Amino acid sequence: MTTIENEYLKVTIKEQGAELTSIYNKKDHTEHLWNANAEVWPWHAPNLFPVVGECLDKTILVDGKTYHPMGRHGFTRTSGFVTIEAHPTSVEYSLAYNEETLAVYPFKFDFRVLYELIDNQLKVTYKVINKDDKDIYFSVGAHPAFNVPFYPGEKYEDYFIEFDQQESFNKFKLTPEGYLLEETEPVEHEGNTIHLTKELFKEDALVFKNVASRKVTIRSKNHTQFLEVSFPQFRHLGIWAKYGADFVCIEPWLGYADTAGKRTEFKDKEAILKLETGSTFETDMMIGF
Repeated sequence: MTTIENEYLKVTIKEQGAELTSIYNKKDHTEHLWNANAEVWPWHAPNLFPVVGECLDKTILVDGKTYHPMGRHGFTRTSGFVTIEAHPTSVEYSLAYNEETLAVYPFKFDFRVLYELIDNQLKVTYKVINKDDKDIYFSVGAHPAFNVPFYPGEKYEDYFIEFDQQESFNKFKLTPEGYLLEETEPVEHEGNTIHLTKELFKEDALVFKNVASRKVTIRSKNHTQFLEVSFPQFRHLGIWAKYGADFVCIEPWLGYADTAGKRTEFKDKEAILKLETGSTFETDMMIGF
């Protein structure tokens, strides 16, 4: 475990998955990250690479050859990262390609996750470095689970999610396996807000493609404290909670699950990213209070 800290926040990260395990607000003595209770959902904040969501039959197709198994959201959350550099307020991790990754994902890469504290915000930066002699293809995303409610004596239903732009609020339907359907259905909303209820996630995640918003905020009707996730370069968004659980995941994505019944070459997958040999891709998000 590595801890980074400033006067506002204390953040802990583990090398497996380069996964956040704690975001502690020192000003109001509040833990904002889900505790990974294995009986409910055993993760805190997985980093998603080289896919986002579910692949058909847990398989990807590259140059006509199938590679299996590709788990939901990729393999990084169970991978051992190496700490590249650590300072009191920042730490950077690396996962480089190896025999195990090449067996399921035939591209040579270095995937890095950098955490930096900037006043009362945590900046998370994803870097993908192409180490191959050809173009590589990938998706990347975040999956942090935030405790709701923030404080004792409150209810889940006291909270709502506020978007910084007006959205259509049409979510894509999902199959039981987690594949996307082409059909959408409206999500109940009021203006640019979605009110949190346990029933909201009874049928799995809310998946929004091509959102206009670049920031969403978790707020309570009881007080002014908030948690804000900003994602300037991410185009898609998932919002999810395990049905009945006291958390909500705000998931900025570059990529999403396969569409049911539509198997394609990995390079032709919807919303896939392409990176030329010798190049580096970089994107970031901020978690602020």
